[in-house]
Amino acid sequence: MFRFAVAVLATWRVAHLLAREDGPGDVLVSLRRRVSGGLGRMLDCVYCLSLWISAPIALWVTRDPLDWLVSMLAISGGACLLERFGGEPVVIRPMDVREEQEVVYGMLRTTPHADA
Repeated sequence: MFRFAVAVLATWRVAHLLAREDGPGDVLVSLRRRVSGGLGRMLDCVYCLSLWISAPIALWVTRDPLDWLVSMLAISGGACLLERFGGEPVVIRPMDVREEQEVVYGMLRTTPHADA
């Protein structure tokens, strides 16, 4: 059970790293930009990557061919669940002047109300 849990976490981490993160020195971003076609689309999908990454990792869990297939699918499924449970990353960016005005005046009326 311990090996399985570690395999799920490792699969999710590698799949998320390749699909969603920039990597040190933006290495992974440039890799995703250069790769095109089906492989490029696969690098954008954590779920697709988890299936391919779980295949060699499942060999660490079991060596029996049928158990390997089931373990590979279960590890990928666990990684997919982890991806679904995680929220979208928080992106902090400076406010635009126009956005600042909308935020400041968003709840206030700019014209007088007829009843007032």
